[in-house]
Amino acid sequence: MAKKNQPQAEKEQKVQTRYDRKMEARRKQEEKDKREEKIMRIGAIVVCIAIAAAIIGSIGASVWSRKAVTKDAYVTIGSHDVTKLEYDYYYQATLGNYSTMLSYMGVDVTADLASQQYTQDLTWKDFFDELTVEQVKQTKALLDDAAANNFTYDVSQEYTNAINNLKANADAQGVSLGQYYKMAYGEYATEKNMEAFLKEQMLATAYYDYLMEQNTPEAQEIKEHYEKNVLDYDKVDYRSFAFTAETEDGASQEESGQAMAEAKKAAEAMKAAREGGADFKALCIENASEEDKATYEDGQSDASLREGASYSGSAAAIRGWLYEDGRTAGELAVIEDTAGSQVYVVEFLNRYYDETEEANISNAIASQKASEYVSGLMEGYSVTDHKGELRYLTVETVEEGIAEEGSAEDIEEEADTDTGAQEETTPQE
Repeated sequence: MAKKNQPQAEKEQKVQTRYDRKMEARRKQEEKDKREEKIMRIGAIVVCIAIAAAIIGSIGASVWSRKAVTKDAYVTIGSHDVTKLEYDYYYQATLGNYSTMLSYMGVDVTADLASQQYTQDLTWKDFFDELTVEQVKQTKALLDDAAANNFTYDVSQEYTNAINNLKANADAQGVSLGQYYKMAYGEYATEKNMEAFLKEQMLATAYYDYLMEQNTPEAQEIKEHYEKNVLDYDKVDYRSFAFTAETEDGASQEESGQAMAEAKKAAEAMKAAREGGADFKALCIENASEEDKATYEDGQSDASLREGASYSGSAAAIRGWLYEDGRTAGELAVIEDTAGSQVYVVEFLNRYYDETEEANISNAIASQKASEYVSGLMEGYSVTDHKGELRYLTVETVEEGIAEEGSAEDIEEEADTDTGAQEETTPQE
């Protein structure tokens, strides 16, 4: 899969083009998404240590002897003996990855994870133990494959930068670097005995980047992927205004229906006025509530106009109409949103494929192929729990429980939905 003697890749900054600030923001988001994806697959970057330490607190290795923590095999993954110290490094990195999602996952960060149930049979500690083992397994598989393919990468500068970040974090918390390590990983953690773990993870990350590069698709493959997933990449420009069906709390079904009928009547009147040549923005100002009127009157922006809107980023009630094949510029529609008690007036302006999305498509294809390759590598890595601490390996209903409660990927998607980009909303009457 991998070629031999791959030179270290240089990461170049893209030059800003004429596509203006919107394109620059999109480029930055693309790079952010790629970094986050890599972090989730390979492990948290070192600065996540501070997050994990702040949320979860000290590991508290005092119940273990120094030899048990730093020398004895806590778990064996494949042919690799992993000490408690190394395991705790990956465990805290995993917690760091999920730090912004813990509240969405129902986790009380002030309490012991082993005392909080994830399913009927598993605790949240079991959940994170399983993720940690998979992370270690993936890292070791990447390192073994990198060595087999004579892949080399100089991590010295990257490691120096990471240590500088750690020192800055330690200074911010008013502790020494040595104290900071102990806060994050337990009383036996030091800069010296943690160095190998950080460097191995950096090498694994670099090798994963290399696998991504090796799987960069050709133009034809990008084109075929786009054609199968047009809704993921096409953009639309449109105008919209929403009339709200005003009702009192506890309104009857008949009263709600009447309110919707009145909102639809007002929307139809606005549509007719627009068809007669009236300006869309002026109509929004005319129909807006006193609270929203100033928003539409703003001379620096147009609250009714959406440019470069994605399918997922458009309001659910109108996205189907906007992305329907054959839609023509200037076409108008009145669309009822019964669930939202709104009626939209929508004007379609344009639908197009933004060529800057090709980088995202290329990354998606390369990531899928690299992930499939790494998953294949991991299949041969068995897990041996020497200390009997990994309960998820022995609980018979673990798979059933996860299926009922939702996998880690499901939880990530739910958290992203709640914290990420929301659907387009319009000031309402």
